[in-house]
Formats: sequence, structure tokens, C-alpha cells
Amino acid sequence: MSISARTFAFVAGVVHAESAIVLPAGKEYLVESRLLALARAAGHHEVDAYVADLERRPHPAAIRAVVEALTTNETSWFRDGEPFRTLEDLVLPQLAAKRTGPIRIWSGACSSGQEPYSISMVAEDLPVLAGRRVEIVASDLSEEMVARARLGEYSQLEVNRGLPATTLVRHFERAGLSWRIHPQLQERVSFRSLNLVRPFPPLGRFDVVFLRNVLIYFDVATKRDILRRVSQVLAPDGYLFLGAAEMTMGVDDAWERVPAGRSSIYRPRQTVRVA
Repeated sequence: MSISARTFAFVAGVVHAESAIVLPAGKEYLVESRLLALARAAGHHEVDAYVADLERRPHPAAIRAVVEALTTNETSWFRDGEPFRTLEDLVLPQLAAKRTGPIRIWSGACSSGQEPYSISMVAEDLPVLAGRRVEIVASDLSEEMVARARLGEYSQLEVNRGLPATTLVRHFERAGLSWRIHPQLQERVSFRSLNLVRPFPPLGRFDVVFLRNVLIYFDVATKRDILRRVSQVLAPDGYLFLGAAEMTMGVDDAWERVPAGRSSIYRPRQTVRVA
């Protein structure tokens, strides 16, 4: 049985208020499937009853659980391939030639950690970075995902999603029935819970920002605001990676598109000052 219109409207409102993510009509099945486990854990057989109880007696922890259940997205190792080839062949060699200090990378919306650890593997295997310090900050709205990512342990099914066997053997070790990423790769990455639609906490300056497959969930005003704040933490000659279905055109003209292989990356548009 599908959830009621009232249930969907309440959940969509909560998710938008907390994360700015828009749940359009037609996503009722997603709400029901994602919240059913929470409903049963709270002693309800149906999502409608669970949400009605939450509406009567809202609790911050329960609201957060609902939002996290609806904002956990798909991920995989070296997702889409091309961005990581661009990082390896173009971006990191350029930065290595220009930078004397650490190279800093932010993986926003990192889910269970496959993206930042994929970046760490690229850095580990790149000769021009031998002996160089690379710092990766990874963040996600979901505290549960951040905890999982920090653990660095993945099932056989998870490592089968995009991870070549040779890479698995080189960068992971067995942990019972699971696989654990090697400590030197893990130590390069720091994880934190962060809501992209709210003011960023102190993060420092980054040379590269991965913000892939997350802007598609926001309205234009929210996308523009996030991109503006990302530009404030990105070095003037740094690079922004977006998802294949995302772009800055028509959203924020302060960015310029840079063709890179079969994909694109973005950098802050350089303004020319007139004397």
C-alpha cells in the first residue's frame, strides 16, 4: 500500500527544510521503501502511522534519521571513470608543479567513502606526488555514512562495484569476510559531517573540490548559493569536479568550463581589472 499524500507532503517538507533537497511528486515509493525500516524499529507496521506519530511528537534525532534515510545516495569506486583520469593525468600533475605545500582536496557528499578513497588511491599511485603531502577532507550530511566511511571497511559486493581486482589487492587487506583499506590511504583522508546548504565550518583552502552528483537534487537558488560558497574555499587556480549531468552554466557565471578529455571541469572565472 502506498503512503498517503499527507505523509509524503510532511516528509518532503522535512527533507527540504533540513537539506534543501527537493522530493518531487512520484517519489512516494522511495519515501515508503526508505522509511519502512525506521517505522518498524519504532513499533509501527506502516510508514503512515510512523510519520503521523513523528508529526505529533517531532524529535530532533528522529527527524535527522528520516532526512538521512532519504538523502543517502548511490556510490561506487572511481565512479564514471573519466573524472579520476582527469585528476591523474591533468589536475594533480599541474598542482604538483605549482605547489610547494600540501595539496588539499575536498570530497563533498562522500557517502560511504568510495570517492575520497578513490582519490587517495590516485594520489598514492601517481609518481609526481611521491613524497608530497596530499590532504583529503571528505564530508557528508549523513552521520551514519561518515561513520561507515571513516571505518574504511567494505563488503565483497561493495568492492566489486568499480574496483579492479589488481587495485583491490594492492590497496586493501582482508578483514574477515570484508575488505579494509590500507592505513596509509586511510590516514590521508579526514571525515566530517557537513550540511552543504548551511554555512560551511572552517575548512581552509582547497586546490580541488569534488562535488559530484549532488547539485542535481537542489533548486537553482540553492545550487547558486552552494557554488558561491565553494568558490570561497577553492584556490583561484583550483578545480571543481561536478557530475556528468551537472554544470554551472545558467546557475553561476563566476565559473568557467574547462574541457578535459571526454568530460569537463570547472574553475573560478578570472576577472580582468581595468585601471
